[in-house]
Amino acid sequence: MNYQYLSSPVGKLRLVSNGESLVAIEFENLQTATIEGEERIDPVLKACGDQLKEYFAGKRQHFDLPLAPTGTEFQKNVWQALTAIPFGELRSYRDIAESLEKPKAVRAVGAANGRNSLPIVVPCHRVIGSDGSLTGFAGGLDAKRVLLRLEGAIE
Repeated sequence: MNYQYLSSPVGKLRLVSNGESLVAIEFENLQTATIEGEERIDPVLKACGDQLKEYFAGKRQHFDLPLAPTGTEFQKNVWQALTAIPFGELRSYRDIAESLEKPKAVRAVGAANGRNSLPIVVPCHRVIGSDGSLTGFAGGLDAKRVLLRLEGAIE
């Protein structure tokens, strides 16, 4: 695995690649010791860093990166549904469950959302509680607010 660090408005991020695909984006306070490797920039990490910089500068709304998240089929379906949430829009866990035609899987959707290893690029920050409240986010609620304000989804 290769990784590089990127300073951002939501703190220092560690971008992790297997050389062919992006496998993780970790917030500095939540880096997992299980992903080891070398601090070395490869083409995937360069592209990810460039696209994240454009996103934070307000110049990018969609990411075009090879992704390799690790999870169950259900989790991968949830993460795919997250990528369909348009920039600047919000969805509830219930909305995601219904889009997967599993309306009773709201808690499972929440759990899958929490296991998203590619935050920001797979926009789990765009998911809120059904009552409109901001709910958990790996980078913390302050980071979630920063991202949603950047996208114009909240004031």
